[in-house]
Amino acid sequence: MGYWNHLYAHARNRPPPQGIRGQARLDLAMNDCSNNFPYSVKRTPVHFSTVDDARLNGTWFAPDHPKFSPSALIVVLCGAGIPAKFYHRMANFLTERDAAVLTFDYRGIGESRENNIRTIQSGMESWAEFDVGAALREAMAKFPNMPLNVIAHSVSALLVGGTPLASRLSRLVFFGPHTGYWRDYGRRWRPLLDLTWHIFMPALTRIFGYFPGRVLKLGENLPRRVALDWASRRQAALIASPEGERRFRTLLSSFCNVRAETLALSHRLLAMYSNLRVIHRVTSPAAFGRRRLGHLGFLRRPVGEFFWNQAAEWLIPTFRKTNMSHFGPCRFCEKFQGANANTSSATG
Repeated sequence: MGYWNHLYAHARNRPPPQGIRGQARLDLAMNDCSNNFPYSVKRTPVHFSTVDDARLNGTWFAPDHPKFSPSALIVVLCGAGIPAKFYHRMANFLTERDAAVLTFDYRGIGESRENNIRTIQSGMESWAEFDVGAALREAMAKFPNMPLNVIAHSVSALLVGGTPLASRLSRLVFFGPHTGYWRDYGRRWRPLLDLTWHIFMPALTRIFGYFPGRVLKLGENLPRRVALDWASRRQAALIASPEGERRFRTLLSSFCNVRAETLALSHRLLAMYSNLRVIHRVTSPAAFGRRRLGHLGFLRRPVGEFFWNQAAEWLIPTFRKTNMSHFGPCRFCEKFQGANANTSSATG
């Protein structure tokens, strides 16, 4: 995964470190992550099928107690080419804070890769419509009376809009969302991303019958159609659901670096969900005494626990308020809110 993280970190423009001050602030924030949960966490493998008969594998995280009733139900949607096992520590963390959490792999990825990857004909639209939908149905069947929440990382923030069950969602958390659109990255790195996604990826995919990401340290191997879908993304379009409007509350966490591209790409995605009510929290690697966090920075301790804490506050009703000192304002949000205020004043 090293090159993958390196590419994303630089494409989103790496800020200078803040040294001891940043580390001290991180240590202070970690004090909010303690818990007194009385039960151990039980991991239960689960298998479920999609409406087009693909078999998916996942894991339920729940306290090991027969009478446990969770305060929140959360389904975790992985980034493209990132196996669900990378999200298990976050799922364990949230379960210790009174949630039931389901992780799963998309077809062709991780534990859901059961056949020869060359035989998988489905693309990203199948991930969105069928795989995400199957995971949501599994969660609703297990806890039918619980509000349904989602944590979506990376491009899954785009895919979640493509499931017909999106209208059943109560709250969302987006970690590092983007559209997979190369122009949303730093200008210095756009030629490299254009070469990687639109020339290098489709060429290798057609040669091998799949994209060999694992050998190239670019994440998991991707099925042919998924890789070609990614390579063909010349516009930042939404994978849309036939259900139409979506109304849910969303917490968005972004890394704000030296230039504006990271915030711009987050807001490009948010604009596609016109009915979201959003709280956008922005921070930088420098706030944690780091040079960079990488695209998987949300998933690694100790910094990841800070963001998991924010997700717990947003999704779990019984969780207490947390430290906001690492977050700064988003100038895109401020500009939008200012425009709305001016419009309201003019119409009033």
